[in-house]
Amino acid sequence: MKNTTYEVKNSDEYLSKAREVIPGGIFGHYKYAVRDSGPKFFSKSEGAYFWDLDDNRYVDLMCGYGPSILGYNNPEVEEAFQLSSDKGNTVSIASPVMVDLASKLVDMIDIADWALFGKNGGDATSLAVMIAREFTKKEKIIKIDDGYHGVAPWMQDESRPGIIPSDNQHILKVKWNDIDQLENLLQDQGDKIACFISSPYDHPVSRDNSLPEDGYWKKVTSLCKKYGVLTIVDDVRAGFRINLKGSNVTFGFSPDMICFGKAIANGHPLAALVGTNELKEAAERVYFTGTQFFSAPPMAAAIATLNELEKVDAPSKLKQYGEDLNNRLVQVAQKKGFNLIASGIPSMPYYRLEGVSFETHFQWIDECVKRGVYMLGYHNHFISLAHSLEDIDFIENAASQAFDSL
Repeated sequence: MKNTTYEVKNSDEYLSKAREVIPGGIFGHYKYAVRDSGPKFFSKSEGAYFWDLDDNRYVDLMCGYGPSILGYNNPEVEEAFQLSSDKGNTVSIASPVMVDLASKLVDMIDIADWALFGKNGGDATSLAVMIAREFTKKEKIIKIDDGYHGVAPWMQDESRPGIIPSDNQHILKVKWNDIDQLENLLQDQGDKIACFISSPYDHPVSRDNSLPEDGYWKKVTSLCKKYGVLTIVDDVRAGFRINLKGSNVTFGFSPDMICFGKAIANGHPLAALVGTNELKEAAERVYFTGTQFFSAPPMAAAIATLNELEKVDAPSKLKQYGEDLNNRLVQVAQKKGFNLIASGIPSMPYYRLEGVSFETHFQWIDECVKRGVYMLGYHNHFISLAHSLEDIDFIENAASQAFDSL
């Protein structure tokens, strides 16, 4: 691999055009990834790659922030999507594919006795909280400090624009892996707390990711049950990457509800909430809907995606690939005199250069991107089944050159 870097002239020009008609040009979580030297818009995607407006190809280690678990434009998924689309998309009544997908999830997910659907992970988490409040007749929510469960006002920090203090008045926070703090909070306010919501392991966007300590989740579920508090796992980001039966199975516990999104339909817009029979009547009473919630083709795509993941034992393959990638990157960093930390699960690695400034870490990321490896400096990354061994070679070479440029 030659030591050449990409030009992004067309991307920059289109960003200027975008700013005339879109506040900021790019909004939402994508705007935080915009770097002066990086791509802003894609022209096409395939497998483990996307191309920008200047026809530069990138090995994508973000996978659309997680959805592309099989790789972009997976033929089996796209065929299922198209066949369903030919019959109808959003129609005045539901498609039977909704029932087929719900049955698939009930058969596949360890704790699932029923399933409901939305479009974004935030739909699933918000619905789960509403069901918990209806079932328990209590109002407060415990979340992990820095935990992310969508952009609904109740889940955003009050310091953010548009959020007011009353949005968070029923939100209680505890530190990850801190059982004592959780127990004290439950002892003090357990009669007011409806649910505890957390990702299966801690994956904040701006610091090292960490797994649950031994016995953590069993203690959490035991305490919550003691105080009549429901346990909700936000598996939106990690879902189907740790265990196809639910990430909770690997960590040895059973929650009351699990939220899925991102990888469930390989990039087609869909989210799901599954839960136990005990909550089925409460779930039926809660009103939560959206015009596009019943769009049939994404549901067909989800069935195809789940079938493909089962065929190849996806979590094992993703873990093996991620471990290989992490080891290679850590070793090349050491050779160049740097200490690269790879935390979290191997299929969702969070990278951080230790002993250097935040700016230096971002500079290394920028130099990798300039050489065709799409990464971020502040978020966990994602592995897809479309990534190849040749891609690891490419990534390693780009990372090595990026270190040389610092």
